[in-house]
Amino acid sequence: MSSQPSSQFARPRVDARALLGLYDPKDATDWGPIRAAQLQAGGQLALFLMAANVIGAALVVMILAGSAPLWALAAWGATVAAVAAAVTFRRLEARTGTERTASVRQIRDTVLEGIGLGAIWSVPPLAFGAAAGPGVGFGLWMVLTTLMLASGVATAALPLATLSFMLVLGLSAATMLVFVAGPVVAAAALLMTGFLMIGTFTRARALVVGRIQEIALAERDETVSLLLREFEEHEADWLWETDANRRVVRASARFARAVGLDLVTINNMPFLQVLAGPTWEAGNFSAGLRLLAEKLKTREAFRDLRLPVIVDGEERWWEIAASPRHDDRGAFIGFRGVGSDVTEQRKSADKINRMARFDTLTGLPNRLYINEALAQAMSEADKWGSRCGFMMIDLDRFKAVNDTLGHPIGDRLLSRVSERLQQLVTDNETIGRLGGDEFAVVMRDASDTMQVQRLAQSIIDQLSRPYELDQHTLYIGASVGVAVGPRDGRTSDALIRSADLALYRSKDAGGGVFHAYEPQLHVQAEERRVLEMALRQALAKGELHLNYQPVVETTTGSLSGFEALLRWTHPEHGAISPAKFVPLAEEARLIAPIGEWVLRTACKEAARWDMPVRVAVNVSPEQLHSPNFVTVVAQALAQSGLPASRLELEVTESVFLREGTGALTVLEKILDLGVRLSLDDFGTGYSSLGYLSRTRFSSIKIDRSFVQGASRGVKECIAIIRAVVALAQSLGMATTAEGVETEAELGLIQELGCSKVQGYYFGRPLPVEEARTVASHARRSAQAA
Repeated sequence: MSSQPSSQFARPRVDARALLGLYDPKDATDWGPIRAAQLQAGGQLALFLMAANVIGAALVVMILAGSAPLWALAAWGATVAAVAAAVTFRRLEARTGTERTASVRQIRDTVLEGIGLGAIWSVPPLAFGAAAGPGVGFGLWMVLTTLMLASGVATAALPLATLSFMLVLGLSAATMLVFVAGPVVAAAALLMTGFLMIGTFTRARALVVGRIQEIALAERDETVSLLLREFEEHEADWLWETDANRRVVRASARFARAVGLDLVTINNMPFLQVLAGPTWEAGNFSAGLRLLAEKLKTREAFRDLRLPVIVDGEERWWEIAASPRHDDRGAFIGFRGVGSDVTEQRKSADKINRMARFDTLTGLPNRLYINEALAQAMSEADKWGSRCGFMMIDLDRFKAVNDTLGHPIGDRLLSRVSERLQQLVTDNETIGRLGGDEFAVVMRDASDTMQVQRLAQSIIDQLSRPYELDQHTLYIGASVGVAVGPRDGRTSDALIRSADLALYRSKDAGGGVFHAYEPQLHVQAEERRVLEMALRQALAKGELHLNYQPVVETTTGSLSGFEALLRWTHPEHGAISPAKFVPLAEEARLIAPIGEWVLRTACKEAARWDMPVRVAVNVSPEQLHSPNFVTVVAQALAQSGLPASRLELEVTESVFLREGTGALTVLEKILDLGVRLSLDDFGTGYSSLGYLSRTRFSSIKIDRSFVQGASRGVKECIAIIRAVVALAQSLGMATTAEGVETEAELGLIQELGCSKVQGYYFGRPLPVEEARTVASHARRSAQAA
């Protein structure tokens, strides 16, 4: 802690130059009012100084009557009186002025007054004193010394003028005394003059310091008055006081108004009764009032204590603080404190708290509230040896609604979902929205396994019912993951993780179902995590490679091209199925760099084939949603030297589900490069004939599931293939049947009219060297034909 005194009470330092009026300092002190105070103080004894000058002049005339001509003395005396009167009137004018500030120039100009008076008073000692003899000289010295003392008393507040006056008189007197009494006496006179000047300067500084402190006190008083006036006008706070028996004494009018009572009634009432109001008789006290009673009982100081108070039938919230009072002998005599009405602040705090814990769209508890509820439920379950439950709910097909109908419809759908969920829960459950289309349920008592399962199934059934919104009939569903604590997790985070894994299993199963957590799910999740970490490094480590599956003409059996298929061989885990790592790459946002590598590698390899056949590359929706993808395709073609007509990009119908992403624009720009487009897996997803009109596809690929179904005689599959072929022919598109593995399947495909076939019957996905061999063989066969 600093040993320096507080700035409020420390003696201020005064700059000597500012005190004399030689310059205006640029510090925190405002010298304008101080200079005005100097001028006013200089005029307080102006008449006294004038009288001193007149009397002194008369004495000088009397002393020099026999040593100087009377006319000269009379003229000099008249001049002294005139100059002294002028100086006096000027200082009186400054004293009676209303100006609250003064400039440096006004202080500096007073030096002329001092020098002028000093010059006039230096005439007698210099002109007459030196030749008049010691008696006259000492007499003049006494008069001059008296004038210097009078000036120091009367005008010390104007140090520049006073010091100038003293200096001129002191030098004149010393000069005279050199001739009259010798240099030693003259030196003594100069020393005395110096002491008088030092005393005058010290007194001037003391006066200024006093004035600075007065100004500071005035400013502080003005600030306090302003605060008190603000306090009185707003009536937001009041004072209260009790005696040793905790009864109200000397109640203020504001305190009485605050509690809705008059001064006569409130005085001598128990303080707790005043605050309890209607609840006093029933004894139904709030927690805040009970705490206040305890503080008063223990005679302990307190602050920031909030409690509800009923005033005129309305609940208000007060914040009070108080300290115990003791008399001179140390005996307790009661409490004195202050109170404030903080009702509005509490309402604002409650609103902020609700916003922090409740979802603004649905009004349901949000993630923070759910986490708190789950932690409380787990604490209770641990305390009583029971079980609690946690459900994670994810809406099925909600993303398709958002993408096709827009977010406003999606938000209204979420509100309808929340309404249905609220109808299902009881006092045992708390339901909330975690964000997006994810919801959660906390079950405080989950001891009955069948009850937990019934609730999960009820949620799925209710949310799967159709929704009517703006003339749209919407069908979504729900997947649920269930975890029970502490069996599936001893902490909130662990239980949430377990429910999330169970939900992930429900989503993998196609949605519309619920699954309870099993330890095996954690093993699978860990495997998935390890696989994702390995996949992030697979491209840099060269673990990815491409195989090429032949695509042949149905009628001639000649090679039409290859489809590039991505493969991953891990040094420890071996060959990993694309069905496992491709979805993982899409989820981990790794598909874009991997897809770019596939495209560049496939183009570079196709440019080396002897036979100029096409290479087909699968493109994910994430790649097409990037405007930069067109540049990637153009660079791959330019760097490899592959003609654009030999590159075919295969896209799925899911690329059309996200409106407003620019994917169609990207496809059109790719077509402008001369690249061909193929619609992959037609008929297996959200198939719509409208997709075929969105852009210029060159071919349609029929999924292997339809080919296999047709080979087994499934009429629906045969009808679908026949319809797709007819549609493609009418639109000038080719058709490619995937998954042809037997001669019977080939015959059926030829009969149904597909243009091209692809499958194990003609070749499995081949390594690079074998694909080059097949291409060379096809070239030789074509030349021989």
